[in-house]
Amino acid sequence: MACHILLFALLALASSHVMASDPSQLQDFCVADLKSPVLVNGFVCKPLMHVTADDFFFSGLDMPGNTLNQLGSKVTQVNVNQIAGLNTLGISLARIDYAPYGLNPPHTHPRATEILTALEGMLYVGFVTSNTNNGNLLFTKMLKKGDVFVFPKGLIHFQFNYGPTHAVAVAALSSQNPGVITIANAVFGSNPPISDAVLAKAFQVGKDTIKYLPAQFWVDNN
Repeated sequence: MACHILLFALLALASSHVMASDPSQLQDFCVADLKSPVLVNGFVCKPLMHVTADDFFFSGLDMPGNTLNQLGSKVTQVNVNQIAGLNTLGISLARIDYAPYGLNPPHTHPRATEILTALEGMLYVGFVTSNTNNGNLLFTKMLKKGDVFVFPKGLIHFQFNYGPTHAVAVAALSSQNPGVITIANAVFGSNPPISDAVLAKAFQVGKDTIKYLPAQFWVDNN
């Protein structure tokens, strides 16, 4: 009897994992209807008769991004908002251009793992783990042309161009719409702003310091 109960429990547990996983696609593709007023987790499908090859196409990734900003970097995104055919496919990419000593600042992608390939220049890259008993661990690497580095889903990461010349990288991401949260912008540039008392307590600094930081112009390099 006990064996039967144990077997039933194991089967129930296995079934729950199966039902909790993402379902497989039920069609070849689902080109996003970006103009539809219907709100779903993703985008509704455009009727097949209205789908064209352009729904799977993007041009211009060979063009350098404008890095003339305070960060010295520019991210050119290619996700479902640029290629409607990416809808439901769980993949996207981006080109990142870096001026000499330019920075793609600490940020996270809440819905995607990222794999970065350095195409030109030297990049200092890294990510920080979530809270552990040993604190937040930092993993870094210097990348040269042809090197690849992975940033796990949801973890804070960055790239810094260590050289005096421009650098370029391409990132593949495991979501059609990975999202991005730039840490400094989110904490000090939210709308409405986070309370000075909350930030002063969190960062263990005086309120004068906190008042100074939100007053800065927080650059969005996306």
